[in-house]
Amino acid sequence: MNAPRGITWPYAVIALLAVAAAAIGLLRPQLIPAAAATLGKKKPGATALLKQNPPPALFTDAEIATIGKQAVDQGKKADALFARWKAAHGTTRDDKAFAGWAAQQVPAPPTAKQRTAELHQVQTLAKTRSAAGRKAATWLELYGKKDIWKLYLHDQRELIPAAQGTTEKAELKAALKMAKTISDQLAAKDKQPAPFVLDPALRPDKHIKPGAKGPYSYPSRHAARSAAAVTLLSALSPHRTEDYEWMRAEVLYSRLYMAGHVSSDLTAGTLLGDLIGDYELTVSGCRAAQTCRDR
Repeated sequence: MNAPRGITWPYAVIALLAVAAAAIGLLRPQLIPAAAATLGKKKPGATALLKQNPPPALFTDAEIATIGKQAVDQGKKADALFARWKAAHGTTRDDKAFAGWAAQQVPAPPTAKQRTAELHQVQTLAKTRSAAGRKAATWLELYGKKDIWKLYLHDQRELIPAAQGTTEKAELKAALKMAKTISDQLAAKDKQPAPFVLDPALRPDKHIKPGAKGPYSYPSRHAARSAAAVTLLSALSPHRTEDYEWMRAEVLYSRLYMAGHVSSDLTAGTLLGDLIGDYELTVSGCRAAQTCRDR
């Protein structure tokens, strides 16, 4: 397992959060009534959530390498596909039309034979689980949907004018929302059961009823959101791309590790998210990485 990269993630911010959580000690509502009351009034943001629960040791670079490369490859496909959209529609925002088009670019689900082979891969991986691995995967599943990416952007926003930071926050929020919406719609349409539905022994804690069809897992919502965020964040701060891609690979691997998805769920979700990121950058006037901070 890796300590979070010895890292800069999100650079000094996470290190400070971890120290703060330890210094405060037990930031638990049942032990601190006043804090509990405050949290009850307003849902804590990404910074507060991660301050309370800093990252454990995550997966090693060797473990996440394969899914990480597959994710990067999807970005190249997405850029080529998005060039067609842009040639036909320019830079005008049309979320409804784009969402319909983007959904059509996601490949059809794999054949039953292919999905069975992918399920066997997940079953094999499940046999290697450890307590540390489960802890890492649980943390990544919980915060990899959006909180990690919001915190990364918060770190970037500390260095730019407030108005610009507010705009970029809205762009990330829009991309994450679109990624969730389209992936959920496709999952409901394609009806590909999650690995732990196909083999309940993979996640007995899920208490899947005999004959259950869902939850559905193609394409992955985590993957779509992560890819959209990485595309946006990398354009805004290109010299940090490697860290963003590393965290995305961590999130994706966690979904295989705990049998939430098979690999085709993740690559399909990544392609979708990359398309959404490209779209948001284009309609916001920030497609060329070197010009993003000059808007």
